[in-house]
Amino acid sequence: MSATSISAGAREHPFVRAPNATLIGLALPVLFALIAEPLTGLVDTAFVASLGTVPLAALGVGATALSGLFWAFNFLEIGSQTEVANRFGRGDKSGAARIAALAFALSLAIGVLLTAVISALVEPIAAALGAEGELHTAATAYIRIRAFGAPAVLLLIAALGVLRGLQEMRTSLWIALGINVLNIGLDAVLIFGAGPLPALGVSGAALASVIAQWLGAIWAVFVVVRHIGLARRIDLAEVRTLLRIGGDLFVRTGLLTLFMILTTRTATQIGAEAGAAHQVLRQLWVLSALFLDAFAVTGQSLVGYFAGAGWHSQARRVARYVCLWSLVTGVILAGAMLISQPAIEAGLVPLEARAVFGAAWLVAVALQPFNALTFATDGIHWGTGDFGFLRNAMIVATATSVTLIWLIDPAAPAALTLVWVVTGLWNVVRAVFGVARVWPGSERAPLGRAWGGAVE
Repeated sequence: MSATSISAGAREHPFVRAPNATLIGLALPVLFALIAEPLTGLVDTAFVASLGTVPLAALGVGATALSGLFWAFNFLEIGSQTEVANRFGRGDKSGAARIAALAFALSLAIGVLLTAVISALVEPIAAALGAEGELHTAATAYIRIRAFGAPAVLLLIAALGVLRGLQEMRTSLWIALGINVLNIGLDAVLIFGAGPLPALGVSGAALASVIAQWLGAIWAVFVVVRHIGLARRIDLAEVRTLLRIGGDLFVRTGLLTLFMILTTRTATQIGAEAGAAHQVLRQLWVLSALFLDAFAVTGQSLVGYFAGAGWHSQARRVARYVCLWSLVTGVILAGAMLISQPAIEAGLVPLEARAVFGAAWLVAVALQPFNALTFATDGIHWGTGDFGFLRNAMIVATATSVTLIWLIDPAAPAALTLVWVVTGLWNVVRAVFGVARVWPGSERAPLGRAWGGAVE
């Protein structure tokens, strides 16, 4: 595409004249939306914890099983966001509407299938996660109810992906906040009972989630239709594209999950103290990831937009700003983690686990800048649709790191620290691949210097 064919909309995009303000303005609503769900999870946990150990454990079993299953279909969000952003950049509103319709149709079909499969296999699923006796009964009741929310969950993530592809970050935020506030309100009523409504316990927490998810999905789909309409025709080529993205992301997500499971397993084999310390480290790593993911999601939309508009240099400019802001955020997070170590140890780490926690914590602190570049470049390459490359980078990083994880001697004095050193290598490999794909890039790289977009 020539420089003269860049649309007026792309030329007048706020990022062109105010990149820093635009990037932060889009990333902040994404951050708050990302934070909303784990906060609701904490409230869920607090409510159910008041019922006793068995209901709380049942909540943990159910949430773990379902989150893993739903996460496997995150291509409905990521793929939709990229494809819609690309068409938005081209000014192709009807194309964006077709992608939305396709994503919704796939979400409903997969969601209904998931409901059937989970309902049929609910007992072995709970047993596979170690639930027995009274715990097994409570966990199966929770999972069975939550299964009916599967189509809503997938519809919701697809709709949020479409809205973020349209750069409607604030709209996505309001939907996320509304769903989570509703979930908390329903929790209080359904878990403990109110008036004629009986107390349902942990099953009430499941029902609250299902109701909130369905109402949220309907709301989000309605907002998408109001913005771009909803196509009645689905393009088979676009079906193949979205399914191919799904395949690449399924492999990538599966390898990521495998690596996290193996690191947790190794830490547990080292001993109870190492397992406890690793759990604290992992949870704080997930929390820090939310800040970095906000830039990745924003970068995905902006890169996809300018790539669709054919404005090569502007897409590379987005990549540069996303990496710089992510890197700064990573350094700030590292500093905050370093300063807060005494408070974290006092508040979260059992006394007997602190001896193995300190050194591993310092490694996790040092990893933050690399984490930042990993997340940033993931978002950039999602934006260009370079999913096959990200899959291959994950294969290389995971194959290398899993080999090293298996070589760690659980009896070694610094075994937990070595687990986090290997985790660092896993991130460094992905960050190096991600950055090199853009700088210097190659003829095959979507954002490489030889790519044939407009250079103005």
